[in-house]
Amino acid sequence: MFGWFRPTCPVDPCAKAWIEQRLDWLGDQFGVDVFSRRALILPEEDFFPDKYDKSPESVRALLDRVCLYMDADPDLVRLELFTDKGNIWLVNDQGKPISRAAGLYEEGGDQTVIHLETSQLEDPMTLVGTIAHELAHLRLLGEQRVDPEIFDNELLTDLTVVFHGLGIFLANVPRAWESDFTHWPGTQIRKPEYMTYPMYGYALAHAAWFRNERKPSWMKYLRLDARSAFKQGLQYLWETRDSRFRPQRAR
Repeated sequence: MFGWFRPTCPVDPCAKAWIEQRLDWLGDQFGVDVFSRRALILPEEDFFPDKYDKSPESVRALLDRVCLYMDADPDLVRLELFTDKGNIWLVNDQGKPISRAAGLYEEGGDQTVIHLETSQLEDPMTLVGTIAHELAHLRLLGEQRVDPEIFDNELLTDLTVVFHGLGIFLANVPRAWESDFTHWPGTQIRKPEYMTYPMYGYALAHAAWFRNERKPSWMKYLRLDARSAFKQGLQYLWETRDSRFRPQRAR
């Protein structure tokens, strides 16, 4: 009766509003069924049956597989590998390390070029997340769905990966460097450049909610901090239905 056990959202009000509004926007852009009816892509052989041995050929096969899941034409994507040989970490004015590029998106003539840093080849799960992120740039910028100067460019790119079912791969290795934090427009609330563990947890909670899942088996693939935020977000959605982006049964 005192509201002591009322469920709470795992993200701040600005992040909550942004996730819900942008999921709604992505539904208009790509169709809600892409989010609600397709299988979530998991780090299992059924989803990635191709042999992976860190060779350029196997990386290309992995990219083609992720293209399929991101609804991108692999024939329009060229792969380039690069190695960051710098061993000195730069810091900003507050002494926070500055992030390095794991991947780069480049618009070419007839093809989009996806550049991938080679240190990721040791970890296919990280590599899948980076590939998906760069392909999300293709779906957003390459298809001229957004202006490259929008304030939430990288955040929206991460959320587009979640929308297409590959959110687990980014949720486990988010690029939320403190040196990249700014503020949500018109507020003094800190805004990350890329999605954080709690943001992934809340976005993925919507995926489970839309699928009518209360304890999805796939949450075991989330690392503990992302899984904790996911559980909190899912409880919040089931008990409050407090989201702008809701399944039809909750409207």
